[in-house]
Amino acid sequence: MSIVPEQSSELVLTESRTMRAQTAGRVDVLDKVKALTLLSDGTHATTEIVADYFEVDIEAIKSLVKDNRVELAENGMRILVGEELRAFKDLCGIESKARSLATYSRRTILNVGQLLRDSNVARRVRTYLLEVEEKATPQQRSEAVQAVELAEARMRVLKVAEGIVSSEWLETKARLVAAKALGEEPEVDPLDVPLYVPDFLKAKGLKRKQIEAVQSWFGRRAAALYEAEHGEKPGKRQSDLPNGSVRETYAWTERHRPVFEETWDRYYADQYPTQISLDGAA
Repeated sequence: MSIVPEQSSELVLTESRTMRAQTAGRVDVLDKVKALTLLSDGTHATTEIVADYFEVDIEAIKSLVKDNRVELAENGMRILVGEELRAFKDLCGIESKARSLATYSRRTILNVGQLLRDSNVARRVRTYLLEVEEKATPQQRSEAVQAVELAEARMRVLKVAEGIVSSEWLETKARLVAAKALGEEPEVDPLDVPLYVPDFLKAKGLKRKQIEAVQSWFGRRAAALYEAEHGEKPGKRQSDLPNGSVRETYAWTERHRPVFEETWDRYYADQYPTQISLDGAA
């Protein structure tokens, strides 16, 4: 008995981007349908590898990429050039002399399987995804759709913020929003994770009222130290306040933690000496 469904059933994923987004996190399906071989880094594949997995010509994958470049890029496809390409070739032992290289993450490969029509392997992938979806409760499906719709709304807000807030912070925030909608861990450099003044102060042991009293001046002093070292102010972002208003704050990330630590040591360590715990003891 064939496990390939009728075309009208399995093509629901090729026709519906919302459905594709809803199942985009199920990368485990790839290995359940067929063994997937990746590059030596264990994370990426080339166009040739993707074509081999889906048992189609390379040109079929290139054509699909051309028609769906934006969606595939949102799901992890990258075109490497220049120094980044040279470093990637060295990392993965690739000897090609091509001046550019398309790389695919597992999520990108699954996205290809959602879209690729003329491949029995892709159809089996879609069958598996739909079977998983059918087993979900109505509440789970509703929550998944709501998560996607919320992520789309947030992405539109982030798009409007381009040129207004720090581009690095904006990209990281977009990755976090997308990952949350897909139920995945975000592919974000740990140093680019947002760092918030209240969280930093809380980790130092300050109580809520102390944080409220300290955080504004802490941010200003940290910004002054940053400007003295780098010759420019840190980037800005827009933050929602509890009363519903919005204000601009500095777009700190984990990359700036040394600035926070210096600010703490210089202005607050002596003032709150009992707040810091050492090896779990106050």
